[in-house]
Amino acid sequence: MSKFTAIAGIFGFLGVALGAFGAHGLEEHLSSNDHLETWQTATLYLFVHTIGLLAVTGFGLQNEDQGLHLVCWFWIGGVVLFSGSLYILALTNISKLGMITPFGGLCFLIGWFLLCKNAFNSWKSSGEGA
Repeated sequence: MSKFTAIAGIFGFLGVALGAFGAHGLEEHLSSNDHLETWQTATLYLFVHTIGLLAVTGFGLQNEDQGLHLVCWFWIGGVVLFSGSLYILALTNISKLGMITPFGGLCFLIGWFLLCKNAFNSWKSSGEGA
């Protein structure tokens, strides 16, 4: 089992725990519905990229493909920067954290781009592209 599968397991656990906490423990403590929506957005992106990590780990990392390792690291960075900043923003209302969130989104985009690039290169080199 790869380190990325372990990280995906941690992210999956956190997604369930933080999602439940947001749904059942924060409603009374957040200053507005916007903060609850921010929390839910953070949890959604956490789960989407957890599933992405599991898929890439299951289908592509048996060969220790460095391109896919990069995909995983960008997605991990995206979860930390995007979801992490949104969770903290929802809890603290520190609006300056909003400056960090787009960097997490950029990490997600780079990871998805690299996944496509890696898959295209693999497909091209296999001779199936003609």
